[in-house]
Amino acid sequence: MAEKFPYEDIVDLPHHVSKKYPQPTMADRAARFSPFAAISGYEDMVKEAARVTEERIDITDATKELLNEKLNMIIEFLDEEPEVSITYFEPDMRKAGGAYITVIGTVKRIDEYEHLVIMTDGKKINIHEIYNLQSELFYSLGVED
Repeated sequence: MAEKFPYEDIVDLPHHVSKKYPQPTMADRAARFSPFAAISGYEDMVKEAARVTEERIDITDATKELLNEKLNMIIEFLDEEPEVSITYFEPDMRKAGGAYITVIGTVKRIDEYEHLVIMTDGKKINIHEIYNLQSELFYSLGVED
């Protein structure tokens, strides 16, 4: 006598389809078995902790005076629209430190009341955060070698 296969009596029956509930899409079915994050936001915390920031470099009084002199030259020659390279410190909003960023462009105006350098592209740079200023203007006037 042949041995019976388990569930042999129901193997060839048609698959049951509910008349009451719609059949889920393959994406819905797959979502039920997808992995989940037990600790939400953990990966973001790890990425944030791994992100490197730079410390602010303190500048000397002599450097501050030189920067003020260069800013005054930019104000004086604003009509000639000299191209300027500005390196400034941008503090990080989430952790200690920040990043040094260099912007090259034309200064639209300098707002002495708000202490901002406003570039023609709309970028606003805090004067107190400026680390370095470079321009052909400074070389032509003998401020830099």
